[in-house]
Amino acid sequence: QRQSVISVLSNITQQSHKPLSLWVLLKMHFQSLSVLATLLVTVYAHGYVDNVTVAGTLYTGYQPYTDPYYNPIPDRVIRPVQGNGPIQDVTLIDLQCGGYTAGGVSGSSPAKLTAGPAAAGSQVSLRWTLWPDSHSGPVITYMARCANDDCTTYTPGTSAVWFKVAEAGRTGTSGVWGDSPLMIAGNAYTYTIPSCLAAGSYIVRHEIIALQTAGEYPGAQFYPSCHQIKITGSGTSTGPSSKLPFQVPMQRLT
Repeated sequence: QRQSVISVLSNITQQSHKPLSLWVLLKMHFQSLSVLATLLVTVYAHGYVDNVTVAGTLYTGYQPYTDPYYNPIPDRVIRPVQGNGPIQDVTLIDLQCGGYTAGGVSGSSPAKLTAGPAAAGSQVSLRWTLWPDSHSGPVITYMARCANDDCTTYTPGTSAVWFKVAEAGRTGTSGVWGDSPLMIAGNAYTYTIPSCLAAGSYIVRHEIIALQTAGEYPGAQFYPSCHQIKITGSGTSTGPSSKLPFQVPMQRLT
């Protein structure tokens, strides 16, 4: 990588016939390293939600390998995740929206923006980074109404506020799982906002549960992602609520 950067700089210098400033050299070197880092992340990645489309508007998701290095950090509708790795300790608050308690980051902080408005009964599309075909499992989506109708300052803690709105498991006895479509580049996952849902601001918790290690300690791998959305409509339901980390059974709102 170092040699390729030097070659690029040499070619540009020869073509311009002018010496490049130290700032330009450093900037180009940083950009080259950023490209390399992105490629490495892609090769060794599990995955995270890259973007979400709500009411026809595409919102770029939190980018864990670039956003933290911007000043200021870009405002997003998806709450920060600490990387593309899984949550495997289901007793931790990290299970809600992503976190890394072992590394000093407990749970996930609120996003600065809220997507929408979107009508109850409409669909929302989520596009993951390309999902590895070795990580088959179900895809489940939950929602929780934000206190004071403001998701940008709200963290659920251990309150019983979550309800399930969508799930996609195994198809019959085949090897096709809910996340199988996400193993094909360009595919997205779509869920429907319940038509009976009361208007307001909500956190949507969307996750893939990879089962390839479910038969051994520490068990299945959870990949949660949370986005914030404003819902409109005349519904009155806020769902039968449960806690996360899990309080079972959890009913589905339809």
